[in-house]
Amino acid sequence: MSGALGQVIRSGMTRRRVQTLVIGLATMLAVSASVLGGALLVSSEAPFEKAFDRQHGAQLTAQFDADRVSAAQLTASGRAFGVTATSGPFATATVTPGIDGHGGTPLSVAGRSTSGGAIDNVTVIRGRWVERPGEIVLSADTGPDGRLGQKLTFPDLPGSPTLTVVGVARSVSRTADAWVLPSQIPELTPSGAVGGYQMLYRFTHAATTAQLTRDRAAIAATVPADSLTGAQSWLGVKKVATRETALFVPFLVAFGVLGLVMSVLIVGNVVAGTVTTGRRRIGILKAVGCTPGQVVRACAGQALIPATAGAALGTAVGHLLAAPVLSDTADAYGTAGLGVELWVEVTVIGGVLAVVALTACASAWRAGRLRTVDALAVGRTPGADRGWPSAAGVAARLPVSRAVGLGLARPFARPARTVAMVVAVLFGVAAVTFATGLASSLSEVIASKNHNAADVTVMSAAPGGQPGGGKAVRQGQPTATAPSALPDHAAVAAVIAAQPGTRAHYGSASTEAAVSGMSGAVTVTVFDGDASWGGFTMVGGRWFTAPGEAVVPSTILTGTGAKTGDTVTLTVRGKAVVVRIVGEVFDTGNDGRTVFTDAATLRSAAPDLKSTAQYVDLKTGTDKDAYVTALDAELKPLGVSATGARSSNGSDTVTVLDSLTALLTLMLVCVAGLGVLGGVVLDIHERVHDLGVHKALGMTPRQTVTMVVTSVVLPGLAGGALGVPLGLAVHDAVIPAMGGAAGLGLPHSVIAVYDGPGLVLLALAGVAVAVLGSLLPAGWAARIRTATALRTE
Repeated sequence: MSGALGQVIRSGMTRRRVQTLVIGLATMLAVSASVLGGALLVSSEAPFEKAFDRQHGAQLTAQFDADRVSAAQLTASGRAFGVTATSGPFATATVTPGIDGHGGTPLSVAGRSTSGGAIDNVTVIRGRWVERPGEIVLSADTGPDGRLGQKLTFPDLPGSPTLTVVGVARSVSRTADAWVLPSQIPELTPSGAVGGYQMLYRFTHAATTAQLTRDRAAIAATVPADSLTGAQSWLGVKKVATRETALFVPFLVAFGVLGLVMSVLIVGNVVAGTVTTGRRRIGILKAVGCTPGQVVRACAGQALIPATAGAALGTAVGHLLAAPVLSDTADAYGTAGLGVELWVEVTVIGGVLAVVALTACASAWRAGRLRTVDALAVGRTPGADRGWPSAAGVAARLPVSRAVGLGLARPFARPARTVAMVVAVLFGVAAVTFATGLASSLSEVIASKNHNAADVTVMSAAPGGQPGGGKAVRQGQPTATAPSALPDHAAVAAVIAAQPGTRAHYGSASTEAAVSGMSGAVTVTVFDGDASWGGFTMVGGRWFTAPGEAVVPSTILTGTGAKTGDTVTLTVRGKAVVVRIVGEVFDTGNDGRTVFTDAATLRSAAPDLKSTAQYVDLKTGTDKDAYVTALDAELKPLGVSATGARSSNGSDTVTVLDSLTALLTLMLVCVAGLGVLGGVVLDIHERVHDLGVHKALGMTPRQTVTMVVTSVVLPGLAGGALGVPLGLAVHDAVIPAMGGAAGLGLPHSVIAVYDGPGLVLLALAGVAVAVLGSLLPAGWAARIRTATALRTE
């Protein structure tokens, strides 16, 4: 019977080409979505550790004084107790380049002839590695923003060398801001000689700070005294990287799980529906002598063959889709080389094919147990409505056209298939709802962290006549200015207050301080005047209203173990200042290590602390440009300048999240549309004879399309209505988790980003997804000839 069974499988696939194609297409998209979802889930698990192992990162990056130690002595340091591998020595220099005519920030540059080595295999992500003198590769994480071909100038160095950017690379150990050839280093030092060396080490034991302290001491004992000038631990790099990457984990896990669940549900539904619509053929197989077991094997084979082909194609498509998504994910995680692991592919393919086989076998076994005469009657007689009113009866009572009525009544004829469509649309709408809310929440985060509610900013004029050197200065974080360079604060405030159009203004200044119970310095920003309107968003509590009160970000509350209402002690210039925390403010500047208080709070500890910037709010109807021009003219003699430009500091993290959201949402919407498409195709094939009757009675192609499209409107509405609450639930769970992973408490405005009209539109998106999924089979139904439809079983 094996040869006959093979013939049954081949003939079944040939006769039911559309169903075979739908199974292959559903499996392809299911595997594609699952490969992408699985890759995201895997990449979200310990991304730094995996990248560190892949690049064989440096557990200790040590800097040495070239005047005190030789390259040979550094090479010999690799024999210190506990050292398992070394790279170097690499000559180093610290330079300050000019970029596009503007001064840059100091860069740590290392001389390396290749990007590889025993330790710290640097990954070039754009361009290439340096090949000749005059070229430089920038770090993607710690180097300046640069483009390939850009010129970096060094006018302060002998000969004013110029370097061309030829690549951008990533070192998981963050060993340097840029790399050049070793022969280039002397030209980047004022003396023309190598001033420093860098050595990279790995150790037998380097999992804790205490172990690395012992390892560093062992290295220092093998080189001349005072030659080791500094060292960077991989644990410090890991801490920074983990804080950044933790933000992405809840987001990627949410999309990964949605993709996997949707894939399993949709491919199972398509296969079950395909087998169910073939019950008449199952009756024929039983009539010619096939046993129930042979029927099951035949149906499983007819499903598995196209599913296998779809899985192979889906794996390739999954890789193509995963490439840009994982590239963005790698940028977000500050790593390189993320890809789809082999075990993920094997698991996905095996899992999807197992779902196909089990679903086909279960459906075929259920159909195979029917009496032969009942199975043969399925294709020619209307199916039992099982308590539901008949489609024709419902259509007759609806006050709409016959085509629309038949379409709206159709979901009641096949409730199980309707539920499957609703589930597909539900997950698609949930993904769209979550993505929309995520984008809005991220926009609120940017708006909240910028603190840029002021209409006009006044600060000391830097060279060139631009406030702050032309750089945007975020409110509450003014640039440091030498006391001798500060203008007369009282005079500036008086000019602003007297200017027509001024509604309110305040000044701000910053100084360093220590907080009791917390290691490391913090910034204390003081305000001279009421700054409550300045764009500072409260997470909890209230804004300070009197001297001795303060508001702080989540980081300080966590670091000190304090809560709103508690007092903490600030040590400012050696003097203790006790403040009461009255509120938690959303602030990401200075890693969230900023205390905001009234200027009078620090008057005893820092009596000479004067405002370095003024922020002005204008009266309604005031012409900002005219105000700034007039104010600037009066302030110029005082050495300050006014600007109406607002800070608009964005975030690379937000950019990456937005692009990932768009790609993943589009993927899930396509999968949801396929779920609808598969259900509509199966429904049309099941009632193709009825379509022929409708056409014979005068139904036009346009009416046929209308009937098919309207048949998915109610499932679309139901899926949209159920998908919106699910999307809201995912959003309300993921956004706080992302904030918590980054160590930030989020204000209510970041969570409550949905409104009533927007939610209605999102619910209607379910209808849009359903209609788009039905258009292709609706066109096929409209084109089928009446005679062909009437001859179909």
